[in-house]
Order: sequence, then C-alpha cells, then structure tokens
Amino acid sequence: MIIVQVKEGENIEKALKKFKRKFEKTGIIRELRSRKTFEKPSVKRREQRNKAIYVQQMQLRDEM
Repeated sequence: MIIVQVKEGENIEKALKKFKRKFEKTGIIRELRSRKTFEKPSVKRREQRNKAIYVQQMQLRDEM
C-alpha cells in the first residue's frame, strides 16, 4: 500500500507527483506487463545478454 503524506497547504498536484513517483518505484506496472505474456527463459537470457553487450558498447564509446 502506497501512503503519501500531504503537508498542510500543499497543493494536490505536488502530492499526485509524489504518488506517481512512489508507484513507479514499486515496479507494479512493469511486472504486470511482463506477466501478460509468457516469455521463455532462453529468450529472457538472450535479451539480457544483448542488453549487457549494448550497455558495454555505449560505455566504451563514452570513454573515447
């Protein structure tokens, strides 16, 4: 359960922004989307490997 403490005199937009930030950090939406369709473990590993390769290449480019 997400609880947002609203200070007195604080506008609703600021409280809503806090709520959205906390909700995003929990990762609920990301998990729901991943559970929507089944993904084979081999496909997951392949995607993780490709992502790691991509990130490593980007870091090498930034160093140059």
